[in-house]
Amino acid sequence: MDREQAGAHRKPNQPGLASQPNRKAHQNMLEIRDLHATVADKPILKGLNLTVKPGEVHAIMGPNGSGKSTLANVLAGRDNYAITGGEALFEGKSLADLEPEERAQAGLFLAFQYPVEIPGVSNMEFLKAALESVRGAQGKEEWDSVTLLRQARAACKQVNLDASFLKRGVNEGFSGGEKKRNEIMQMLLMEPKLALLDETDSGLDIDALQTVAKGVNSLRSPERGIVLVTHYQRLLDYIVPDFVHVLSNGQIIKSGGKELALELEEKGYGWLTGEEESA
Repeated sequence: MDREQAGAHRKPNQPGLASQPNRKAHQNMLEIRDLHATVADKPILKGLNLTVKPGEVHAIMGPNGSGKSTLANVLAGRDNYAITGGEALFEGKSLADLEPEERAQAGLFLAFQYPVEIPGVSNMEFLKAALESVRGAQGKEEWDSVTLLRQARAACKQVNLDASFLKRGVNEGFSGGEKKRNEIMQMLLMEPKLALLDETDSGLDIDALQTVAKGVNSLRSPERGIVLVTHYQRLLDYIVPDFVHVLSNGQIIKSGGKELALELEEKGYGWLTGEEESA
């Protein structure tokens, strides 16, 4: 089996991960087998296979309409996204059996392509409720108000958000870049086992992109998996993946290392899909 066929099933390229003494070396964090899914009853994913082990960073690329964002939203359990065949296992448990909040409590986090506004709910109120739910379900110690504020301010500083954003409504009146940095700030506090980033680079200038990438890279660890959904290679200059996968027509059609993203940047997707990508 060559790399194109087995890219998602190989061990991470990061040195030392395989020798971690306490890791379950053969346990897959995310295992997707022949996944079929619909959006508002329209078939989008058509037999997708992907395996993500702890410590790995995978990038999902592909032309518009290929199913990249659908994959992320299906895994997170968003409304109108339904699994119709195959299975998606998170640490051995079927995601289809878990409600969205249960997936979050289990350690799955989705950074949205288009973060929504929640008027009337401050960032601090949202973070307090989310962290109480997630940390409680995971058996972690609950943070008191002083600890939460201290941690939240530190996370804001890490993504170049003024601490005053904690008092504002969630994403209310935020610019596109501020919304994306706010999502990464939330992720830093949640410390998920599996982070799904849905086109987090879209709409970001180079400074904001570097800030977001720095936040994501700070979460890389032997115990955490990261899946990046992106259309462009530039994000991968800053968050270097272990594996790159090309998604087309609801299936992964090619897998490789970070060099595959550079090849896609040069050639586009037409040489893989057999079609010229529309402008």
